[in-house]
Amino acid sequence: MSTYNPAQKKLIKAWLLLGLSALVASGLFSILLVVSRTPGVQDHIPILDFFHTALVAHVDLSVLIWFMSFSCVFWSISSQQLYNADWAGVLLAAIGTLLIAVSPFLGETRPLLNNYIPILQQPLFLSGLGLFSLGCLIRIITRLLNTPGKNPLALGTWLAALVSLLAFIVLFRNWSQILDREKDTLFYERLFWGGGHVLQFSHTVLMLVAWFLLVGVARKAAWPNQSFIKILLVLSVLPAFFAIIILFQGIEEQRSAFTELMRWGGLAALPAGFLAVVHSPWKKLSEEKFSGVRSALLSSIVLFSAGGILGFMIHGINVVIPAHYHGSIVGITLAFFGVTFYLLPRLGYRITLPRLASVQPWIYATGQLMHITGLAWSGGYGVQRKTAGAAQGLDRLPEIAGMALMGTGGLIAIIGGLLFLVVAFHSYFKGNHEDTSD
Repeated sequence: MSTYNPAQKKLIKAWLLLGLSALVASGLFSILLVVSRTPGVQDHIPILDFFHTALVAHVDLSVLIWFMSFSCVFWSISSQQLYNADWAGVLLAAIGTLLIAVSPFLGETRPLLNNYIPILQQPLFLSGLGLFSLGCLIRIITRLLNTPGKNPLALGTWLAALVSLLAFIVLFRNWSQILDREKDTLFYERLFWGGGHVLQFSHTVLMLVAWFLLVGVARKAAWPNQSFIKILLVLSVLPAFFAIIILFQGIEEQRSAFTELMRWGGLAALPAGFLAVVHSPWKKLSEEKFSGVRSALLSSIVLFSAGGILGFMIHGINVVIPAHYHGSIVGITLAFFGVTFYLLPRLGYRITLPRLASVQPWIYATGQLMHITGLAWSGGYGVQRKTAGAAQGLDRLPEIAGMALMGTGGLIAIIGGLLFLVVAFHSYFKGNHEDTSD
């Protein structure tokens, strides 16, 4: 997956730039979020009423749009044949992203913090969400029209596209089941619950693809038993197709079924993950140009593992829940950081800040590890999720200490995220060259 034709390069660049732009916008919203929940600061800022709106925008930009845009990067990398519809897809997605980013500042927002895709009950936001989804759906379909490929990593991206299409099918099925219901506060929760759970399998298999790719790049060696890797990648997504059976249940009964599917079905990815972990370059590499790849890979493994462990510690509705999913999604994000460092030279952009690329993933990972540790600690004392300011009920020292650790870690993570964008955009604008060799 290291040689791309000119049309591929343009499409990869377009989706990558869209994902990076979404991270820039989400970073602006994350500053508001972290400050609004940090003890000693939260009572002195005038924007707490904006907390829930900022939370919706931050989550959608940093998770949905970033993950799906980078998924489209993978699908563009592994598609030898492109279609005219691919360019329409990226254009629709870009317009949708812009509408989502500006909608918090244009009119009444009425935020709903439902799971997976929180929304603003506002026509502009909903239009943006629809356009972005349509753009991604086009890229999914065109990837599936290409053959899966003999390379196991190409097969992994094809499987991810198939699972993503399944997520859309679940979404449309749930929409048809609740279409005649009044749009109360649970309407969008029911709508996105099933499809959101299924989509996690797509993100996970793409993370595994990233791990295998980065291990091979760092070690400068091809994987010996590629048939075995193919089997493990297929195994990692097989549980997702139990969603077809779950869809025959009522909309209310689906909630616990999809929860259990994600909790236990996700374990199917462990064999592939274990194989990638044991082959990872845990010893320091001598060549500096691979250092950013290595640090992103290893920090991704650490954060994703931490998030997975926290998932089995959830009891009740408290901040252990965001601790779990922050660990998991940050693990995926760090893997995508590593693939970005891998891709830029192959797209014609030299990594202009290699030393910063080497330490950036560790700074980001350290901050996020502090962040989720503080959340998990405070969750053990009953601090509720999706609250800010006095509503958090921070009355005891352990609760305050935990959330202070969360806030400090969050600020470090923001710095780490900004450094990634510095490396990526500095390379994009200052490192233009034509070396696409391995």
